[in-house]
Amino acid sequence: MKLVVGITGASGVSLGLKFISLLPKEIEVYAIISSSAKVALGFEQNISMPNNSNITFYEDSSIGACIASGSFQTDAMIILPCSMNTLAKCTVGISDTLITRVFSVMLKERRKVILAPREMPYNTIQLENMTKLSSIGVVIAPPMLGYYSQQQTLDEMENFIIGKWFDSLDIEHNLYKRWEG
Repeated sequence: MKLVVGITGASGVSLGLKFISLLPKEIEVYAIISSSAKVALGFEQNISMPNNSNITFYEDSSIGACIASGSFQTDAMIILPCSMNTLAKCTVGISDTLITRVFSVMLKERRKVILAPREMPYNTIQLENMTKLSSIGVVIAPPMLGYYSQQQTLDEMENFIIGKWFDSLDIEHNLYKRWEG
């Protein structure tokens, strides 16, 4: 699998980096971290960048990168966290950064796209944007907890959320206890 991961400037940048670090090593990861995400990361936990051989990092300003072309084969894209600015650009087709350009390419190529908006509460415009994107097949999957797997720590809560994103991408994992019964 070839997966593009966009990380934008909403709170939760560290969750995006943890997502990347937990991906199986056989997945080719193309990661883009926006300049706003880098600023947000400065306000969050001191976390290091994943450094695995299966990860290629791109600057968000590199709109000529291979992943910005429909002829470069990738399987899916996830933007997490997805800022409301990025969500709005995606909704109206503005592709002025590598993240929004790849999003546009994924849509035209009919590839799987997941957005993890990380703001709350949502206003009407944001909800309309999410509804519009959902109606064309984009999966809207904000980081929300499920209490049935009985997480006890922040790490377990994050693993549950990441596991749900892995489920949406058909990536096998054992990050949380599944519902039984």
